[in-house]
Amino acid sequence: MSSRGSSVQTGLQRPSAWYATPALLFFGLFALVPMVLVVYLSFTDWRGFGFPGLSGTENWTRLVQDGEALDSLGLTLLFMVLSWLVQTPIAIMIGVWAAGKQRNRAVLSTLFFLPLLLSTAAIALLWRSVLDTNFGVTQALPVLDRFNFLGDTSIVVYTVVFVVSWQYIPFHTLLYQAATRGIPASLYEAATIDGAGRFKQFFQITLPLLRYTIVTSSVLMLVGSFTTFDTILILTGGGPGTATRVAPLYMYITGFSAYELGYASAIAVLLLLLGGVLSLVVTRATGFRNMQSEQEGV
Repeated sequence: MSSRGSSVQTGLQRPSAWYATPALLFFGLFALVPMVLVVYLSFTDWRGFGFPGLSGTENWTRLVQDGEALDSLGLTLLFMVLSWLVQTPIAIMIGVWAAGKQRNRAVLSTLFFLPLLLSTAAIALLWRSVLDTNFGVTQALPVLDRFNFLGDTSIVVYTVVFVVSWQYIPFHTLLYQAATRGIPASLYEAATIDGAGRFKQFFQITLPLLRYTIVTSSVLMLVGSFTTFDTILILTGGGPGTATRVAPLYMYITGFSAYELGYASAIAVLLLLLGGVLSLVVTRATGFRNMQSEQEGV
């Protein structure tokens, strides 16, 4: 009886592996199969018509020697670093604030999260109109009249970072808001009794307990930089010149404008590898894989 009871109990605690079948099928159909096909196409000279013909490592050799592709990768890394430096501190501060009980907090938070309801195309078109030199904000505010935010190669990258940050900061803010609300109030009460002020509580309680949320947000942010191209495509088209032609956009133009889908697939595989390596590096360097509860003993 005890053996039978223990087996029944074990069965209740550990669901059957068949429960994972729908998720595995979904992953295989929409993730694994496309990745395998892209890897295969990276070794072909396919131009979008007919059957792909194998070309060996020709695309990869070209990719190593392609100066424009290497420049776009460098620009992607710059875009990634700038996006992280802008989005992370702002998202943390607003997320911690939104987790509080301030007056009118709910109304202000709702207004702030509005960009999450808009499509990427709508956001890019909105900011392209706002920053237009003919009828945009530069015409309404004379102090900005000397700036060409979308046409000056020296500032257009920062303009793109600003627009993308405006779009995605609300999402990362939600992560920090939820994580902050999970911090026990007893920690702040004890810190208050010990005489710790708000800033000391933030740096000694809130920020350390947000460590793994910061890692999660950073991975999503950094890896997302390797796939962001639609906002840039609508906002600047990669210009002026090639000032904002990041690697994902270069891949898109190569594949769907020049119809060199084999070469574009090689670029896609490279971005996939870089994104995967970056995720592993961040998770290993931060100890995220060995994550333990930050509230143990509370």
